[in-house]
Amino acid sequence: MSDPTNVKLSFKEKAGYSLGDAGANFVFQMMIVFQTAFYTDVMGIGAAAVGWMLLLVRFSDAITDPIMGAIADRTNTKWGKFRPWLIWSAIPFALLFWAAYTVPSGLGDSAKLWYAVITYTVLMMAYTMNNAPYSALNGVMTSNGSERTSLSQYRFFAAMVAAFVVQGLTLPLVSKFSDGSTADPTQNPHGWSITIGIFAAISVVFFVVTFFSAKERVQPPAGQKPNLKQDFKDIRHNRPWIAMFAMTLFVFITLALRGGSQYYYFTYYVDSAALTDMVDKFGLFATPAALENPGIGFRILDTFGLVVTPGDSPTAVGFSLFNMTGSLVNVIGVLMAKPLADLFGKKIVFMVGLAAAAFFQCCYYFLDATSVSTMFWLTILTSLGYGPTIPLLWAMIADTADYGEWKNKRRATGFVFAGIVFALKGGLGIGGAITGWLLAMYGYSPETATDPEVLLGMRKMIGFYSGGFFFMGVVCMFFYPISKKVAAEMAEALEARRVKTAASG
Repeated sequence: MSDPTNVKLSFKEKAGYSLGDAGANFVFQMMIVFQTAFYTDVMGIGAAAVGWMLLLVRFSDAITDPIMGAIADRTNTKWGKFRPWLIWSAIPFALLFWAAYTVPSGLGDSAKLWYAVITYTVLMMAYTMNNAPYSALNGVMTSNGSERTSLSQYRFFAAMVAAFVVQGLTLPLVSKFSDGSTADPTQNPHGWSITIGIFAAISVVFFVVTFFSAKERVQPPAGQKPNLKQDFKDIRHNRPWIAMFAMTLFVFITLALRGGSQYYYFTYYVDSAALTDMVDKFGLFATPAALENPGIGFRILDTFGLVVTPGDSPTAVGFSLFNMTGSLVNVIGVLMAKPLADLFGKKIVFMVGLAAAAFFQCCYYFLDATSVSTMFWLTILTSLGYGPTIPLLWAMIADTADYGEWKNKRRATGFVFAGIVFALKGGLGIGGAITGWLLAMYGYSPETATDPEVLLGMRKMIGFYSGGFFFMGVVCMFFYPISKKVAAEMAEALEARRVKTAASG
């Protein structure tokens, strides 16, 4: 008799599951690329205050994330433990997402700060309610290690498509929906509210599709009783989980710091004439003939705000081109993850890819403001290195849940993934805080943005600081003990146990 959980998943189930992370990535990508800039340049909150806010909110996650993991592990419905939370959280998640990026009129500076704190805090609670159970699904849909990598590959292909949309289309869409009340259309509150409302509505549809597509198969060992104290004890002795927790923290500090820095780097440091020239080479300036007789291609690009018409900012479109290029190359990296992991093992592929991304990220510091072509190639090389690590991270976390069951004969999948979601959000909070603090330290404000000291700080932030945290993530992986050989040994032992349990049951 074979292990009833060691199954190959259908394309339909993998694709349906993947849309859940596409929905969550509308929020996630906004946090790593636009959040700090939205608070400083749209809401008008000081950079230092933003830094403290992003950090302090993380303290609530230290309570809510493990609680959510424990609740999910103890949820028992006809749909399973984790799937129902996608339906229960979908609409609150979307409404809070929209509220967090909507600026109520008539608020003073203090009221704006409190509004930002409250909406961001509650949004992160909804994110936990949705994403911790969703992530845990990766560990219970199949026990097959290669299939988990494939499932993560599907998941992050969809996530990168969402990243492509958010990073590439947000500023053009904000400009398109601007009501003209601000001098810079990319800083228009009305445009932001409409754009985020569209993203939020799409996310609800994606969560519903995932709920109806996925199926839970891997169950805790027979006779296991809920014991939160034991869950904490087990995880403290789960060496690969501790390594993944630390690595996740550093990687997501980098993503928040790099994403936040990119906006300021391209808006204020990169030479606008050189960026405009690149946009022109891509043929994205509207000609009089195209405006008079627009073809279908022009209409599609214009619908998404990717055509520079009179009054538009070519800088916003140029920034979007860089983001979209990085997202597309990340997709290539995601598709490479499974064949590379099957050949060399997840750990080796992850370490090499992350080290390459760290090196190329550091190189940004050395570029002058007109080196747009070199920036373009660095974006490609960094994304090629980082791309394969995206799905492998979550496949490796599923392996740490197996490791805990292998060593302790107890399984707490939701608790394991909730802990990593806490590290993810902690990294985003710390990275966002560091971004705000560094901007304040270098004297940033919209009025001083082009001062030499401020511009030097932006170069350091996107280069050395971002690359340095990536390197720290590489160091953590030296302490991750699940090699390709250990993974095979672990899978064989767990399969034997499950076959024995199925036969006796």
